[in-house]
Amino acid sequence: MTIGMKRRYHGGPAKREAGRAMVDRRTYSPKASEIQREWFLVDAEGLTLGRLATVIASTLRGKNKPTYAPHVDTGDFVIVVNAEKIQVTGAKETAKFYYRHSGYPGGLRATMLRDVRQRFPERILRSAVKGMLPHNTLGEAQLTKLKIYAGTDHPHAAQQPKPLPL
Repeated sequence: MTIGMKRRYHGGPAKREAGRAMVDRRTYSPKASEIQREWFLVDAEGLTLGRLATVIASTLRGKNKPTYAPHVDTGDFVIVVNAEKIQVTGAKETAKFYYRHSGYPGGLRATMLRDVRQRFPERILRSAVKGMLPHNTLGEAQLTKLKIYAGTDHPHAAQQPKPLPL
């Protein structure tokens, strides 16, 4: 820098240039009072497990909304009926297993998808969606907005659910 030259200040977003308006560059973060939740209904009959689970997980997280923020629960409620009639591709009916462990040595239990479908058909879809949500307390809160029913009846008619676009 030579003598007599002034160093020019290249200001940040707070500096106003001649003839230009200021631009607000702060990141928007939705507040709990601003979040509007909707109710959606899905008939799972004949739909593929993974493809349906991705749409549901995205709706539960709120990724289809312009106010989405990854650290805030902005998602909607999803009601799934006919969960017992959901389809899987290939040989997953007998080749896919669900594992759980009792915590004791040798306590690993494996159950085929076919057996889970007979006893607890809701668990198949819940397990698939749970794996697509964040693995923390935020993901647990988002999973509580998922209501799954094996048959065609559900007790949420008062919420006037709309069909979920797939």
